[in-house]
Amino acid sequence: MTGNSILRIRYSKLGKIRFTSHRDVARIWERTLRRVGIPVVFSEGFSPRPRLGFGLALPTGYESAGEYLDIIASPSSEGDGMFDGVGYASGRRFDVDQLPDLLSRALPEGIDVQAVEVLTTRGESLQEQVVRCGWAFEIAGLDPHLARERVKEVLDLLSLPTTREHKGAVRTDDLRPAITRLVVVGPGDWGTWLEADLSAKPRVVRPSELVQVLAPDGELVHARRTHQWKEQAGAHQEPISCDATLAPHAMVRVL
Repeated sequence: MTGNSILRIRYSKLGKIRFTSHRDVARIWERTLRRVGIPVVFSEGFSPRPRLGFGLALPTGYESAGEYLDIIASPSSEGDGMFDGVGYASGRRFDVDQLPDLLSRALPEGIDVQAVEVLTTRGESLQEQVVRCGWAFEIAGLDPHLARERVKEVLDLLSLPTTREHKGAVRTDDLRPAITRLVVVGPGDWGTWLEADLSAKPRVVRPSELVQVLAPDGELVHARRTHQWKEQAGAHQEPISCDATLAPHAMVRVL
């Protein structure tokens, strides 16, 4: 890793691109970095791959207002070592502050880079760091008034046993400790919008698991991850310290 840098990227995934799988998004990033000219370190072995580290996998069909990606970048032959606010891409020198726009223009519609930060050390992987996620989701067939009653009932419970199928086996989990916040936002096009903060440790809990609790006959029609939090010094914060806002054209896809 001597002479290498870690670039941490925050990006949104909104609109029709939500139907692209996590693996295909990884391939999109590999092609984009090659097209832009970011010098990425490759793994060793028979089939070397770019050294990319993604945050928690986003289920196909879900949107996100904040995904994360770590890139192990090597000094270009034209460079003079680690990124210190400047680097090289496509044979030309650039400021790291220019990377969000440079990458967004090379990515497909629906993926927009919000911020890039140069890390001095990477530490734990993004998947290990994230302990909680924020979600916004709409359940079709659920009336807002009934939703408020059901949310109050859930939050008043001491335990909430639920069953799920995982790798062909049926498992029973207590979902209640994983719910740190659950509120009704209001009516949507198909039903009711809610927001929730759900645990990502020891396993990731997703909005789809709340449907069987809040509206067994309902259906999850929209889901968007709004935050990924890590715990540091007793407080929760996003994995990138930069202020990140959605681009105007990305906001159109949110509304």
